[in-house]
Amino acid sequence: MKIWTSEHTFNHPWEMVCQAAWRKYPNPMNPAVIGTDVIERKVEGGVLLTHRLVSSKWGLPRWVQSIVGPSNICYAIEKSEVNPSSKQMILKTRNLTFGSFIAVDETLSYQPHPEDVSKTLLKQEAVVTVQSVPLHNYMEDLLTSTIMTNAGKGRQAMEWVIGKIEKEMSDIKNSAVKSTDELLNQTKKSFGDITTTARKSMDELSSAAKKSFDEFHNVAGSTTFQGIPKF
Repeated sequence: MKIWTSEHTFNHPWEMVCQAAWRKYPNPMNPAVIGTDVIERKVEGGVLLTHRLVSSKWGLPRWVQSIVGPSNICYAIEKSEVNPSSKQMILKTRNLTFGSFIAVDETLSYQPHPEDVSKTLLKQEAVVTVQSVPLHNYMEDLLTSTIMTNAGKGRQAMEWVIGKIEKEMSDIKNSAVKSTDELLNQTKKSFGDITTTARKSMDELSSAAKKSFDEFHNVAGSTTFQGIPKF
C-alpha cells in the first residue's frame, strides 16, 4: 500500500473553486479523462450529494496490461458532498476497472483557507493498493507517481476553468451594461420623437386656430360693412 498526500492553495474564493471543480472535465491539461456522467444527485439536510461515473484512459504500460488485463477505457465512481453552510466540498473516487487487482482511493476536500477566507485550501490524499499480481510494489510506485503528475495537471486545469468562468461572468456583465445603454438610448430617442411630434402637433394646431380666427374676422368685418344702410 502506498499513501500520497498533498495540499494546495487557490487564490480564489471557495464558491468559485467549487464551480470549477464541477466543470473540471474535459480540459486540455487532463486529456486522459474523457467524460463524466451523473448517476444520481439529491439534497439531504441542505447538503448536495452527487454520484458520478468517470471515464478515462490510464495508459498503462503493456507489461502491466499483460498482468492485469487490457482496457481502452477505465471507469471510476466519484461520490461528492457539498455543504454550503460549512463551506466544504469533499470528493471521493475509486476505480471500478481492474478492481480485482488494483484499488486507487482518492479524496479531495475544498474549504476556505483558515488564514485567508478569500482563498481556498485543497487537501488531497490517494491510497494505492495492488494485490494478487507480481511486482505489486513496483506497480504501486508507478501508479502513485502517475497520481502525483496528474494532480499537478489537475490544479492547472482548475485555474484554466476558473479563467473561463471569470470570462463568462465578465461577458454577461458587459452584455447587461450594453443592453442597458441601448435601452436608455432607445428610450431617449423615443422620448425625443414624442416631444418633437407633440411640438409639431401644437404648432400645427396653433397655426390652424390662427388661420380660422383670421378667416372668421375677415368674414365678420365684411358682413358688418355690407350691412350698413345707405342714405
